[in-house]
Amino acid sequence: MKEQIKPIIQKAATPLQAKNLLREYLQARILEFIQERGLFHTWIFQGGTALRFLYGLPRYSQVLDFSLVRPDASYNLNQAIARIRPWFEAEAYEVDLIIKSEKNVKSAFVRFPSLLFELGLSPHQSQVFSVKIELDSQPPAGGKTDTTLIRRPVLLNIHHYDQATLLSGKLHALLARNYTKGRDIYDLFWYLSDQSWPEPNFDYLNEALKQTGWSGPQLDQNNWTDLVAEKLQAVEWRQVIEDVRPFLERASDLNLLTKDNVLKLLAARTRAARQSG
Repeated sequence: MKEQIKPIIQKAATPLQAKNLLREYLQARILEFIQERGLFHTWIFQGGTALRFLYGLPRYSQVLDFSLVRPDASYNLNQAIARIRPWFEAEAYEVDLIIKSEKNVKSAFVRFPSLLFELGLSPHQSQVFSVKIELDSQPPAGGKTDTTLIRRPVLLNIHHYDQATLLSGKLHALLARNYTKGRDIYDLFWYLSDQSWPEPNFDYLNEALKQTGWSGPQLDQNNWTDLVAEKLQAVEWRQVIEDVRPFLERASDLNLLTKDNVLKLLAARTRAARQSG
């Protein structure tokens, strides 16, 4: 299936978009490997790439994020995915694997030496293209899951967090980070623009915040929008734009991604919660 890559990246308008499309294709193939190994029985898909594959988030994402179904700090990520190398090599890819398992969030880099050169995306044969996998071995309690069948481009039956829990994961990232990540704010903007998206899973959100030393109040239907708005007030918006710009499908989204628009959407959620309460 290696021959499928060239027609995909030929659609790209820029070299950056070509690399984003290449990464996304390889992410889909890694998800196929995870499915064939039966890992979705114990892994839950989450994060920005899950939003893109499952719900059409219009930005590219760099990392395949997962949580374990049941916490297990001793989980052996190397044993789980070691066969990914011969799996890709069978299709004439050159592959190596770097795994870091010391922390609760374990990570792996599936590396493709010379692939960019081979595809004409780099003049340097030694340049390595990587896809990162992260697995939370100590996930917060309270997450709810679902299973969805998609084709992207291979058929995948994805075990993932449900919509409310996915939103809670994004809110946790936004509130807990001590730095600005524009992709978090763009994703929030995208969530909030869909009025049918469910309210956060507060059990999961509060457990996640507790894990990371949150000193603020418990979040609930009545206060979460105010706390997020307060966080956004202190953000340097230029950093938001520059962080997310390389990953957007449509550059025109940047014209809509303003602090005022995000705060308006949060205020609309606040009004809706108070009317329903």
